[in-house]
Amino acid sequence: MTTAGTDMGREASAGSGLRQRLRQVMGDDRGSATAELAVATPLLLLMVMLIVQFALWSHASHVAQAAAAQGLGAARTVASTGADGTREARNLLAQLAGGPLADPLVDTTRDATSVTVTVSGTVTPVVPFLVLPVRAVAVGPVERFTPDKGPVA
Repeated sequence: MTTAGTDMGREASAGSGLRQRLRQVMGDDRGSATAELAVATPLLLLMVMLIVQFALWSHASHVAQAAAAQGLGAARTVASTGADGTREARNLLAQLAGGPLADPLVDTTRDATSVTVTVSGTVTPVVPFLVLPVRAVAVGPVERFTPDKGPVA
C-alpha cells in the first residue's frame, strides 16, 4: 500500500509541477478581470449616458417643433399678430418643456404674406460639458380673405 500511495503522491506533484510550468509559460493572468472591469465599466456608463442624452435631444427637438407649429397656427389667422404666435408657443413650452428644453427662446416674425416662428434652446445636460442646441422653425402663409371673382362660365 505504501508504494501505491507514493506513486499517487508523485503523480500529484508532477501534475502540480506541470500546472506551475504552464502558468509560467502562458503568463500569469490573475487579477486581469479586475483591470478589464475597471476600464470597461466607465466606458459602458458613458455610452449609456450618451444614449440617454441623444434621446433627450430628440425629445427636446420634437417639443420645439410642436411649439413652433402651435405658434404658427395662432399667428397666421387673419385677426392675429406675431405676439399671439409667440404667446401660444410659450404656453405650449410651459406645459411640455419643463425638463428637456432648457432656456427656450421664441421669435415670431409676421409680414403681409408669411409668418415665421423660431423656437430655440439647449438640451438639459446628462453628460457633463456636452451642450446640444435645439432649433425648430415653422413657416407658413398668412390667411387672407379673397373675394369671389364671379361665376365661372
